[in-house]
Amino acid sequence: MALSLDDLPEKPAPAEPVSAPVGRRVQASLVFARGGGTTVLSRQVVPYPFHITRAFRMHPESPDLATLYLQSASGGLYAADHLTLDIAARPGARVHVTTQAGTVVHRGGPEPTRQDTRLAIAADAFLALNPDPLILFPGAHLAVSTDITAEPGARAIVTESVACHDPIGQDRPFDRLDLGLTIRTPEGRALVRERSRIDGSAFVGPASPMGGHRAYGTMVVLGAPEDARLAGPLLRQASDTAGCLTGVSVLPNGAGLGLRLLAPDGGTLSAGMEAVFRIVFEALSGCGPGRRRK
Repeated sequence: MALSLDDLPEKPAPAEPVSAPVGRRVQASLVFARGGGTTVLSRQVVPYPFHITRAFRMHPESPDLATLYLQSASGGLYAADHLTLDIAARPGARVHVTTQAGTVVHRGGPEPTRQDTRLAIAADAFLALNPDPLILFPGAHLAVSTDITAEPGARAIVTESVACHDPIGQDRPFDRLDLGLTIRTPEGRALVRERSRIDGSAFVGPASPMGGHRAYGTMVVLGAPEDARLAGPLLRQASDTAGCLTGVSVLPNGAGLGLRLLAPDGGTLSAGMEAVFRIVFEALSGCGPGRRRK
């Protein structure tokens, strides 16, 4: 008996491949320049989810120093996001860029959530970049890269910090954290290269290189003057008083100073970073950092 095509069993439809999450690919750019005797934001490209305030004048004794707040309009960083922030400080510009709160890094996937920061600092410019900590939620997979190009005579303070948090209090770890730092000359010669990677289970495990600490911060200081306030023991004392464990060292190739801070939690880390930042900021800028109420 002949069979028609209608009599043949249907082949099961092929399973659709499971695709990795597609995150946002966004690049923001800020350019600060000297103009009219002060520092102005001369160019800005700030697409969603980036958001900025206007430049505030918080230093009566240094009216040329501008303070600008970065904000997120989306509730944090999400799986497979790739956000890039470029900041340029032109000759003579003096600027402090900070945030109003920590940034949550949500659960990720195989592709890391990426946050790249690229800084270009001209001679006779001052740039302080000290965002609040990145808060790593359970399952977060984060890769952070900071690339600094500094001309001779440039001054800068660049901080970076991370802390763990489980909203339901079960101490579930993040997935993975990658950190990268490069400091280079305008000709492209690398003065400092640093790379580190740690899995969340190792970060919070009994053999963790962090010991019992659950928050970590770094600070890079470029172009620091000869100032007794920048001596290692004084900086360590300021941070230790806030409850942090602190190390201070000279960066390779005469690039500047490097600080590392460990703390039991994000709040303690923020207090220690703020104490050290205030001392270094005053030494490099001649005044204390102005801060709006958060």
